[in-house]
Amino acid sequence: MRGNVWEWTADWCASTYPDGDATDPAGPNAGSSRVLRGGYWGTSAVRCRSACRNDNYPDARRAGYGFRVALTLRPNG
Repeated sequence: MRGNVWEWTADWCASTYPDGDATDPAGPNAGSSRVLRGGYWGTSAVRCRSACRNDNYPDARRAGYGFRVALTLRPNG
């Protein structure tokens, strides 16, 4: 699904991120802008990666911004 829209995340944007490899780095508890990931159809191919980050104010609206709906299935019982 990469490259369809910049995907909004629940993470606040940090001014810096850890050096080196990090799996799901924790961001700050609050901030002024939220993280967007993955690029969209109007960006270059190198920006259409899930590791590519961008940010904007939470109330920003753009044609290339969106979100992904996720469903968690619970076992019967």
